[in-house]
Parts: sequence; C-alpha cells; structure tokens
Amino acid sequence: MGKILIAEDEQPIADLIRMSLKPAGYLCDWAPDGETAADLLTDPVYDLVLLDVMLPKVDGFTLMEYIRPLDIPVIFITAKAAVSDRVRGLRMGADDYIVKPFDIAELLARVETVLRRCHKTGDTLSLAGLVADPRARRVWRDGEEIALTPKEYDLLLLFLRNPNAALYRDTIYERVWGGELAYGSKTVDLHIQRLRRKVGWEGVLVAVNKVGYRLEVKP
Repeated sequence: MGKILIAEDEQPIADLIRMSLKPAGYLCDWAPDGETAADLLTDPVYDLVLLDVMLPKVDGFTLMEYIRPLDIPVIFITAKAAVSDRVRGLRMGADDYIVKPFDIAELLARVETVLRRCHKTGDTLSLAGLVADPRARRVWRDGEEIALTPKEYDLLLLFLRNPNAALYRDTIYERVWGGELAYGSKTVDLHIQRLRRKVGWEGVLVAVNKVGYRLEVKP
C-alpha cells in the first residue's frame, strides 16, 4: 500500500508505529535522527514521511525544508502541542500534524487520508480475505462479489483501514453514521453482526470487552 519513513528519535514509539502500520500493508523504514532521515531521502522512494519535530542533529522543521522539493507528503508527529508550532508546520507544507500521545487508530486513519488525498495509495484494499474497491464501493471474497448496504460498506472500510485497532462503539458510530451514539443503542452491534455473516469475518471481527470491536489480522 505504500512505503513510509518514520523519522523519530524514540525507538519505542517508532517500533509501535511500525508494528501498527505493517498489518495494514505499509513498509516502514526508521530514521533515529534528522541526518539519517536526509540520507534515506536521497533516493526518494517514500510515499509518506512521519516526522518528529524534535529530532537530534537536524530538527524536523529544518528537515521539512529539505523534504518539500521532493513532493513527498509529511505528517508531523510531535509533543509540541502549541498552536504556533502547528501553524508553523502546516505553513511549511506538512499535510497533517498529530500531537503525542496519539491513538493508533487515529494515526492509521490520518495516514490513509493523506495518502489517498495525495494519490499515493492503491485503488484496492486487500486484507482479511477480502478485496475492496473504495471508489467503486465493491468487495469480493475468492473472486465472488458480496452485496453490502451502504452502512455495511462504510463499516467494512473503517475496519480495513484500521486493522488490529480496538475501535470504541462511539467512534464507530461517529465515523459511519455521524453524531453521537444514543445510550443503549444496538445499531452498531446489529450492523456488525450482519457484516460478519456476509463477508465471513466470524472469529476475525471480534468484540472487545467494554470497548467495541477489532479486526484481528495476523502480521
């Protein structure tokens, strides 16, 4: 689905990002400092850069000046939460700005959004035994097309784009239906039960106690 450079000096965070992106089909390289990142970008094979601001040797804002002529999308990931820092990063040409600590599901969604907006993602998604075409809103298993309602298809794409992430029911409802989930509503659960049966995700799209649901995909 794409090759991503993670420019992050904290290895545990870089490893978490890499392990979260890998099941979604992304290939990731890691640069622990700005100089290493610049060296790797000498051969610009990357579809996206996840860029920490406070990097050793060469900071993220300085590195952004180097990246901009390469026409590679950039998402800043940083602990610098001040509005002035966000505005600076976006005005320098960054495509998005995420403040630490962040939710992995949000990171995956933002990565997919930026890549799609920059036309650097493929036309289809292949995961968990399915092949989906988001533009045509069609999905197949073993070459046979599966008929889904519009909401079922929106649910399908949400989980395909956030594999192995536990999604809260409130988040699912907001992303698919819009608005807030009413107390005691079973709308999400009923639609997920129908989606499971239709696409063969029994045992794959699992309930997470007191949270919601997760699409379990092996690395």
